[in-house]
Amino acid sequence: MTRSLPGTPDLQVKALRASRSWAGRLQSIGMKAIPWVPTGAVRLLAGGRSVTIDGNTLDPTLQLALSGMKAFGMNGVVQDDDVAASRAQLREMSLGFAGPQVHVSVSDLSIPGPAGQIAARHYRPSTTEPAPLLVFYHGGGWTIGDLDTHDALCRLTCRDAGVHVLSIDYRLAPEHSAPAAVDDAYAAFRWAHEHAAALGAIPGKVAVGGDSAGGNLAAVVSQLARDDDDPQGPRPVLQWLLYPRTDFTAKTRSLSLFADGFVLTKADMDWFEVQYLGGSGVEPTDPRISPLLADTLAGLPPTLIATAGFDPLRDEGDQYAAALRVAGTPVDLRSERSLTHGFARLFPLGGGSAVATTELISALRAHLSRV
Repeated sequence: MTRSLPGTPDLQVKALRASRSWAGRLQSIGMKAIPWVPTGAVRLLAGGRSVTIDGNTLDPTLQLALSGMKAFGMNGVVQDDDVAASRAQLREMSLGFAGPQVHVSVSDLSIPGPAGQIAARHYRPSTTEPAPLLVFYHGGGWTIGDLDTHDALCRLTCRDAGVHVLSIDYRLAPEHSAPAAVDDAYAAFRWAHEHAAALGAIPGKVAVGGDSAGGNLAAVVSQLARDDDDPQGPRPVLQWLLYPRTDFTAKTRSLSLFADGFVLTKADMDWFEVQYLGGSGVEPTDPRISPLLADTLAGLPPTLIATAGFDPLRDEGDQYAAALRVAGTPVDLRSERSLTHGFARLFPLGGGSAVATTELISALRAHLSRV
């Protein structure tokens, strides 16, 4: 029998939100403790059995983290279809991870955008020589996420790849539906390319990258740059795409296999789509939304793309990599078979997420040294 919360509906909603908030804080505390759990105890705490699906076995550290989320009644990244609550939970969990402990020079700035100023954060490597610049777009379904939720990943990338990172706080849905995020992302890239020298970076050596929704934006920016009417216009030298969304019309095997229980859920994806496209007049088939559906994928920059074995977006990423190769684009596809969506942001947990993120940042450095 279900027992109702006492009080008016408004009070019930407030009580539920408070409960979710405390659950999120307790979950954050538990997340911070995971790296200190002895390796032999991780599997026992996660239930003692491995999780194997589609030939892939889930990383024990992520299995433990997912068990903790389930214990606190948390499934997916969207909370109660509530934008504010979902944003707050992501920030709460992100700020509990390592961030400022990764020491690099950081400064906040604003850059001109199509609808006003765009907040950005510049991470400067320790080298005194000019270095490549990565324009980074954070994930979060175009709806949640900000400069702070991805601060730790940007710091680590800056330090270990030896590159400048310019993280972009593009406009979010539902306050700003599509294509606002795309417009901001492209404007930010063009500004970064023009001002690379002033930032201390190598002029002309500007890459784009991002995770999830941010990977989608990086892919779209690369296409927009290629299609620019100005033949001398700026072009990214590399795409760094971490488990990107590439096709809103996809009905893939991975979307079915991992619809629930592995960080990003099908319900999350459907909700993000409503926030991002609802009332926008932009169709899911528009290449600015689904870059895999562009008329051609020829003429795009070399691409380093990562997919995760336990991710509903896995097959979309693999398909984009394959389509780029067919079109003649050099592609380095890294299949992180034991991991879930969002693993790069979860590197402070240790385990496979930390190893894979370190390797991807090392690969980014290597690719940028060759372009």
